[in-house]
Amino acid sequence: MEGMPSVLPDGEPVPADGSLPPHALADAASRPLGFYLHIPYCATRCGYCDFNTYTASELRGSGGALASRDNYADHLIEEIRLARKVLGDDPRSVQTVFVGGGTPTLLPAADLVRVLGAVRAEFGLAPGAEVTTEANPESVGPAYLEELRGGGFNRMSFGMQSARQHVLKVLDRTHTPGRPEACVAEARAAGFDHVNLDLIYGTPGESDDDWRASLEAAIGAGPDHVSAYALIVEEGTQLARRIRRGEVPMTDDDVHADRYLIADSMLAEAGFSWYEVSNWATTDAGRCLHNELYWRGADWWGAGPGAHSHVGGVRWWNVKHPGAYAQALAGGGSPGAGREVLSEEDRRVERVLLELRLREGCPLSLLRAAGLEAAGRALADGLLEAGPYEDGRAVLTLRGRLLADAVVRDLVD
Repeated sequence: MEGMPSVLPDGEPVPADGSLPPHALADAASRPLGFYLHIPYCATRCGYCDFNTYTASELRGSGGALASRDNYADHLIEEIRLARKVLGDDPRSVQTVFVGGGTPTLLPAADLVRVLGAVRAEFGLAPGAEVTTEANPESVGPAYLEELRGGGFNRMSFGMQSARQHVLKVLDRTHTPGRPEACVAEARAAGFDHVNLDLIYGTPGESDDDWRASLEAAIGAGPDHVSAYALIVEEGTQLARRIRRGEVPMTDDDVHADRYLIADSMLAEAGFSWYEVSNWATTDAGRCLHNELYWRGADWWGAGPGAHSHVGGVRWWNVKHPGAYAQALAGGGSPGAGREVLSEEDRRVERVLLELRLREGCPLSLLRAAGLEAAGRALADGLLEAGPYEDGRAVLTLRGRLLADAVVRDLVD
């Protein structure tokens, strides 16, 4: 799931009006532009979740009406209009819109459509623009999906995580097994050509057979995209506390590696191809264009509490709490909490970090001398593919994907 982290980095202050340095807007027309819209509400908090989200009880008495989801769409629309002012006469239409959370579908479908309408009104949507929303399987039905499709959404991403009840229980997921698969069918019936299922592997108590059953269920549902992520136990979460108390076991890296190999094999056999370390699609059209926009260092505006943005080498992030976010916009200013201006070296390192995870890999020309030496060793060790290497690109082999973090660390030197 997309989500936004609960901890914001340090940074320099954001100007009160949100203005950007001139260099950030230079040559903007040559870069794709996307929007991320963060919906920070959840019915319950999952035990592993470290995203910037809030349940009703967590918001009670901490922001009052300003933090309510009843008028939240209006606040997002205000920030979209602010984006139009900050970007000025930027001629770009929006190529991707991704609504994440939280649980975006806790808002009425009409609110999501209305916010998308604001993006369309202020910037325009490019022909064939990808418009995605995440959804908890229990929060949508046929009528809701039909309203989204009629309002311009064309891609759905459902949080399945597992097909096994005991695994869902450890994760504190509230949907019932079988419901995500039914959602795929309902989305198809509503006219969605592109549907993703999110899976998590390595949950304490999950067996290889449990994981195979989840993959079989996901594949059988007929999505054209599957994301599979290793469970990361974040400090401060309920799951981390349970592991620390010895209530559930911690899954080790070897188990994660085995589960990844199972996923890649089963998905490939079912006609899915990997295009990023944790993502598989049946066709190029099924790839998540919005995530590719992130991975390729394009421009995006993140609207909502805690949302991050990037335009022309300037990254900034909003205040976390929905009440503080609404209050900043009500005062006519930017909700930005901090920002950083990336150096050329920062941007080079980020390109290596992100592009190496893609099927196309990263250009060897991005590497310094030490990184090139490390790439040669990685090639000899079977971590990089020989053909692309000879053509000037570093592309991970299957074994390289298992060790992607270590390979990246060596290559960015």
